[in-house]
Amino acid sequence: MAFYKAEYIWIDGQQPTAKLRSKGKIVPVGEEPPIWAFDGSSTNQATGENSDCVLKPVFVCPDPIRGGDNKLVMCEVLLIDMTPHPSNTRAACAEVAEKYADFDTWFGIEQEYTYFDGAKPLGWPINGFPAPQGGYYCGVGVDEVFGRDVVEAHMDACLVAGLSISGINAEVMPAQWEFQIGPVGTPTVADHLWLARWLLYRIGEDHGVSATLDPKPVRGDWNGAGAHTNFSTRQMRESYEPCIAAAEALATTHELHIKNYGDRIEERLTGLHETCSYREYRYGVRDRGASVRIPWQVVRDQKGYIEDRRPNANCDPYTVTRLILETVCGAAS
Repeated sequence: MAFYKAEYIWIDGQQPTAKLRSKGKIVPVGEEPPIWAFDGSSTNQATGENSDCVLKPVFVCPDPIRGGDNKLVMCEVLLIDMTPHPSNTRAACAEVAEKYADFDTWFGIEQEYTYFDGAKPLGWPINGFPAPQGGYYCGVGVDEVFGRDVVEAHMDACLVAGLSISGINAEVMPAQWEFQIGPVGTPTVADHLWLARWLLYRIGEDHGVSATLDPKPVRGDWNGAGAHTNFSTRQMRESYEPCIAAAEALATTHELHIKNYGDRIEERLTGLHETCSYREYRYGVRDRGASVRIPWQVVRDQKGYIEDRRPNANCDPYTVTRLILETVCGAAS
């Protein structure tokens, strides 16, 4: 009998920012990855005397690391009675997405991250700092760009896996990069983003670097790292008024979103470095210093999407997309 390797990937219960975990299972060729289990007492998801938690596959794709017939298996965590574990944010996201399915919502998430070589950002001098921000964004050359080989390897892996990656670019701070997932519906966009994050870490192992989603990886006059979330409904893609209505609806739940958009968000949303302060909410056309940006082409075309610039790089995309759906679609219902 032939077999393939299935790498089961899930989100743990660590607070305030959950981590990815994974382990491998050997599965007969021709069979789908089955429900499995793990020790929740080692992942902040159970106690030692009642440690079993359940892994339910929700998205399966080719494994670009092992190749062949091998699979990556994104899972949600269940209790042994097959109900969602308290740490399972996907279940609520999927429920809300189903509730507002008639809106045909699309998301595109811009995942920023920073490569580290040990205790310092990749390519930074051992003592001191590189030249100030200015030439690094979408830069080229060994004096401005660090880690392109691993960035390219990650993009290729996402494509082989069939994830909806749509681009990459070097960011404003040296050693900081971004990849984009979408546009695609939810919870699919979050499934793909979590798997792309896992691939980011896993491919970093092969290159001797680590990726961090820290929202403020370097103190001082350096940009933080976000997960700008682009969003549209069918109505927004047909006319401009729903785009404005969506931006105005998000003002009504600003504090709720800030509370759930990633730990230490106040360190990034200072009002500097292309951000609006977490203490206020405003939207504007072409304004990268606003909480929500309406792109120039949306005004030109009088239809399209809006960009929520508040989510941190370390946000949970299941939670972010659920909140946006509840706020925007709820207001339009």
